[in-house]
Amino acid sequence: MSEPERTPDGHHIVVGGRRWRATDPAIPQKLRVELVEELMRARREVRTQGDEARHLVSDAKHALGERGEPWWEPATEHGRRHRLAATIRALLRHRDGSTICPSDAAKAVGGEGWRDLMDLAREVAAQLVEAGEVEVQQKGKRVDPAGARGPIRLAPGEDLQR
Repeated sequence: MSEPERTPDGHHIVVGGRRWRATDPAIPQKLRVELVEELMRARREVRTQGDEARHLVSDAKHALGERGEPWWEPATEHGRRHRLAATIRALLRHRDGSTICPSDAAKAVGGEGWRDLMDLAREVAAQLVEAGEVEVQQKGKRVDPAGARGPIRLAPGEDLQR
């Protein structure tokens, strides 16, 4: 399958004469594949569940940079937080019960500068814990994100909408 036509600036793809925001090219390939697979799964859910599943598509599209603040412009803190949260949720749904590392979300949002987003990714994860969407773990056991030192993993919380 050939790549779709792009606008000269590379920010949009052109399909059937319409412009659509392109996926952020800074997302590492492995994560991009996972997020696109999650987007396709979410679209299938919309076909069967209707509007109740639209939030799944929204999270995947925000994670890919196809919605929200344009990926080619400097991001605001609010925009980064929103995209990190959407990425965490989308990856947790895609991995279906497996854990993720906060660095996965930071890499998807920050590209090569992902390390600069690690503290923010952990903060966003802590907010998602408060919302019941995420559980923070160390060595397979649930921990309080405020007291966690060292590497953590993120698991789906009881209130993560699927």
